[in-house]
Order: sequence, then C-alpha cells, then structure tokens
Amino acid sequence: MNLFQKFSVSCVVMFSVILFGCGEKKTDTTDTQKKDNVTQNQTQTQTNQNTQTTEKKDTVQTKKEDTTKTTDKEEDKANIVILKTSMGEIQIELYSKDAPQHAANFKKLVKNKFYNGLTFHRVIQGFMVQGGDPNSKDGDKSNDGQGGPGYTIPAEIKMKHESGSVAAARLGDEQNPKKESSGSQFYIVTGKASHLDGEYTVFGKVIKGMDVVMKIEKVKVDQMNNPVDKVVIEKAYLK
Repeated sequence: MNLFQKFSVSCVVMFSVILFGCGEKKTDTTDTQKKDNVTQNQTQTQTNQNTQTTEKKDTVQTKKEDTTKTTDKEEDKANIVILKTSMGEIQIELYSKDAPQHAANFKKLVKNKFYNGLTFHRVIQGFMVQGGDPNSKDGDKSNDGQGGPGYTIPAEIKMKHESGSVAAARLGDEQNPKKESSGSQFYIVTGKASHLDGEYTVFGKVIKGMDVVMKIEKVKVDQMNNPVDKVVIEKAYLK
C-alpha cells in the first residue's frame, strides 16, 4: 500500500467516526426532546385536570350561592300568610299589586314574629273580627286597640269590603284626614261592610279557614266587644 492509499483509508475511517458521532448526537437530542415532550404533555394534562377540578369547585360553589339567592327571592315573593290561632288556622292571600305598601308591611311584621302571641281584641257578630294590637299581650284589656308599631301606612284605598276581606284599622277622619292605616292592626270582614268601601284599605282576603273566622266571631265578648276568653294568634308565618 503506497502513501496515497494509506491516506485515503485514514480519511474514510475518520469520516465514518465523525458521521457516526453526529448520528449518535442527533439520536440523543431526539430522545431528549421526546422526554421533554412527554413531560410537558404530562404537566399540561395535570394542569388541565387541576383547572377542570377548580372550575368544577367554582361551579358547585356558584350553584350553591345561586340556590340561596333563589330561596331569598322566593321568600320575598311569598304572598300567603298563615295565622295559626287558638281556634284553628286562617290562610290569607295578600293584594301585593293593589295595596303593595300594606302587603309588604304585613309580611315584614310576620317575618319579625310581631303577631305571635297577640289576640283578636275586638269581635262584632255580623260585622268583623279585629286583631294585631301589641297591647293585647298584657293582662290589661282596657288598652287593647290603642297600640301599634309606632308608625302609620299611607292609604291605598282601592278594593271593596266583602266577606273574608282583610283590611287595615285606622283612627277616625277627625284625627286622621288622610285615612292613613294603623301600622299593625287589621280586621277580617264577616258580614256586611260595604259602608267602609272608600274609607279603609283592603289589602288581602281569607282564602282558607273562613270557618275559623266565623267561630271567632261567635265567642262571648264583654262590654268592649273584647272576647272574654282570649283568642290568640299563636303563630303567623309566610307560605
């Protein structure tokens, strides 16, 4: 083998080493990229799962909060009041459109348990039964019919008096020319009361338990038309 042939062989061997080395480096780079890609994919998958989990938690929390708000709204829209009395239950539908301020006030007092323990302090057969005076809680009947929550309600006179109508009591015209209603006292019509149309605000009507109202109307009363034996509103609540 001459010098030229030896040189040629050396070049071929060197070129093969360089080519093989490059191929090895390229393979290592590819494997590393694959590992990085796998790691990145795993990380991304975990991140997505965490995000989805967080979103689910947020969704559950949001739904829970929305449910609470819905409950509050439903309570605000409740338009039926139940009076559980010592003689039975009376169910009253409020006229929220025709007497909105009176209906709202009545619901507020019911929510605050204002009527619990009060009595029907004035009963007149063939006419009406009246209650809602906080003074009726004490043992002194002489002051029954004089109490209230300390405010009046502007007149909303629109509806007529019929059997079962629920209306607000008030002071007479001389003391009360604007016909403003008592803040809490109300009466339920049991007989003819058309002469009160245009004079007092009707804000609801008995839709169930009128038989209970008629029982109350027939109880024995004293000279002040106050039942001898107390007829108590044990509990008032919204339905």
